[in-house]
Amino acid sequence: MSKAIIIGGGIIGLFSAYYLHQSGWEVEIVDQGDLSDNCSYGNAGMITPSHFVPLAAPGMVEQGIRWMFNSKSPFYVRPSLNPELLGWGLNFVKSATKKHVDRSAGALRDISVLSKKLFFQFEKDTALEFGLEDKGILMLFKTPKMVEEERHLAAEATNLGLDAQYLSPEECQKLQPGVELDIAGAVHYHCDAHLYPNKLMKVFIKYLEENDIRIHRNTRIDRISNDAGKITSVSSADKEFKGDAFVIATGAFSPAVAKLTGLHVPLMPGKGYSFMVPQDDAKRMTIPSILCEARVAVTPMNGSIRYGGTMEVGKINSQVNMNRVKGIVESVPKYFPNFKVDVPAEKDIWFGFRPVSPDGMPYIGLSKKYSNLAVATGHAMIGLSLGPATGKLIAEALNGSARSMNTSPFAVDRFA
Repeated sequence: MSKAIIIGGGIIGLFSAYYLHQSGWEVEIVDQGDLSDNCSYGNAGMITPSHFVPLAAPGMVEQGIRWMFNSKSPFYVRPSLNPELLGWGLNFVKSATKKHVDRSAGALRDISVLSKKLFFQFEKDTALEFGLEDKGILMLFKTPKMVEEERHLAAEATNLGLDAQYLSPEECQKLQPGVELDIAGAVHYHCDAHLYPNKLMKVFIKYLEENDIRIHRNTRIDRISNDAGKITSVSSADKEFKGDAFVIATGAFSPAVAKLTGLHVPLMPGKGYSFMVPQDDAKRMTIPSILCEARVAVTPMNGSIRYGGTMEVGKINSQVNMNRVKGIVESVPKYFPNFKVDVPAEKDIWFGFRPVSPDGMPYIGLSKKYSNLAVATGHAMIGLSLGPATGKLIAEALNGSARSMNTSPFAVDRFA
């Protein structure tokens, strides 16, 4: 039996472990934290084939510059002379083209559709319960400009084979009668789904440990050894882990871990915030929404509603920017007039760091430098959504078996 060492215990690492174990590998997971509150817990819980446009898209650079002068805006790049940020920014600008978007759309669609299918198969095979629901997602918009953009995107989605339906405000209102709306229209992406991330992570970790996958918590890898074009071991301050294959799945911390092997995997941390508010039975939401102009995600889960948003690109830090949180709060009644949402106390605000690649595409696959090293990171806002597909593709790569899809757009060494 071959042995795989996975560095990182977020959703990507867990699904990599799951599919490797399914195909006969002995698997150990090593994580620098205690697996109780990483980036996989606080996201919007959306499974999104609708998200076939990468973050690096035409107009994002200009829009991002305008947003930088608004302390409550949904996107912000913290100015810095940090060489990593400057290099990331240059590649982002180069990638933000129509050609890149057109080239990426099919790959993002394929991996998202595969991932949704695998989520439902995973639920069936494991009998785990984590709030998985197949109700789609509503894109809600208010302005004429966004009406035009979202109708165009819906048409593109349909051309890609995705189920997207344009709705008038009245048609959208009928879906959730108790939820008052102030919108110009909506697109219902029936191809999407959602789940409760906190529950998924807890039951998944328990399931893996009960199925003989060892998890080493609070173990920070600070040394990686290699010989003859292969990784031989990874080490923390007091432990060494030897294996036949290794996976770097450490989210926003991946560049530092990859650097231990001499690999350049450019990405920046993108801080996001979320908080939960109990549902009002008289105004019950059942279908998740994205508030398009505000870039805020609204998801019903576990008897509450999770509100999430913002993308602060910069160094990892533990500060809560309350203005960003207020921006989320203030956007809600503009779309849902009968929803009362107060600014939460700082202790009730979750934040995490999404791994954002310069071209908005994840890194998934084998390194060219080391034949037994796989990298799985850079998923930005759709890490949970792409977890199962990424894990399966990593297992296929390490097994040398046929891929479920073409992974060349996700090449690990594309910025080398």
